[in-house]
Amino acid sequence: MDFLTILGLAAATLTTIAFLPQMFKIWQTKSAKDVSLVMLVIFNSGIFLWLIYGIFLQALPIILANSVTLFFNLIILWLKIKYR
Repeated sequence: MDFLTILGLAAATLTTIAFLPQMFKIWQTKSAKDVSLVMLVIFNSGIFLWLIYGIFLQALPIILANSVTLFFNLIILWLKIKYR
């Protein structure tokens, strides 16, 4: 792997795992009242578009980061709806 791919994977890892504390907090407290539903919908739409973009570019860091981020944020969205 070249330096740029490693750099991209490192950035992708950090930005993706940033959502884990929020997801676990919502899960544990069973409350998502402070998380905006509109923000989640817009953010998930953007992440989905980034994923499509990464697939077209065949850019592994973009594909991996946005796949996992989309998965985590869909869970957060589901919890937001569930604990409404």
